[in-house]
Formats: sequence, structure tokens, C-alpha cells
Amino acid sequence: MTVVDKTTPDQHDTLTFELDLKHAPEKVWRALTEPALLEKWLLPMTGDRLEVGAAFTLQTQPQPGWDGKVEGVYQEIEPMTKLQYSWVVGHLNTVVTFHLTPTDDGTQLTVLQSGFHTAKKENFAGARYGWRMFSNNLVELLPTID
Repeated sequence: MTVVDKTTPDQHDTLTFELDLKHAPEKVWRALTEPALLEKWLLPMTGDRLEVGAAFTLQTQPQPGWDGKVEGVYQEIEPMTKLQYSWVVGHLNTVVTFHLTPTDDGTQLTVLQSGFHTAKKENFAGARYGWRMFSNNLVELLPTID
């Protein structure tokens, strides 16, 4: 399984990661949508209604300059194919989109986070670091899911 940062060096608005996963789309979808699994690779979640317009919160330990909360609202849900939600951290409001594409031996997962302001490059760099870490966590988790 590979995680590839496909964000071009001149890009400061949208992050793009591709994960070549040796697991079926159904398993990947579960990891993206089930709160108990999200907690293991992303962050603990409250609000588990998987429907367009439903709100949720991802929560971790507060850190300097951040209360540890990510507020989200589901915007688009196409089971086993696409999941999109708002991702609000403080005053930063972006959109996270997951695209699942079946492959001969698993799933290609594309992760996009868009809507960064070019004047806030530190937010972009922080999110880039976070998605690398989260993606690697997901790669480690998938083999443990039944």
C-alpha cells in the first residue's frame, strides 16, 4: 500500500493525496464512516448520523492555538464512491473529499482538502502534515478490520 502526496509545489489551495489500498471499497468506506474506526486513524467523533446535512465533531487534545475541535457537516455521500464534508477548524473553513475507485486488487482512495487561503500558508502546511499522518494511520488500520 502506498500513500502519495500529489499536491504540486505551486499549489496552496488544495491538498491531494492518493492511497493505493489492497482492500475492497467496502472496507475502506467503513473506515471513512464508522465512528469507532475513525477514532483509530483520524480523530474521535461525536455525531454519527451519516446523512447529507448532518453535523459532527472530531475532537482531540487541545494544543496551543487550537481547541482540538474539527466541526463538520456532510455535504455529499455516495456509498462506496464519494464522501464530502466541511472541515472547520477555528476560522479555517475547508472541504474534505474522499473518492474511492475500485482497482483490480483493492481501492484507490483520493483525499482532497480544498478551500485554503493562500495568505495562510501555515494552515496549508499543517493540514498537509496531518493528512500524511492520518493516511499512514489508515494504511495501518485497514488490515485489522474484519
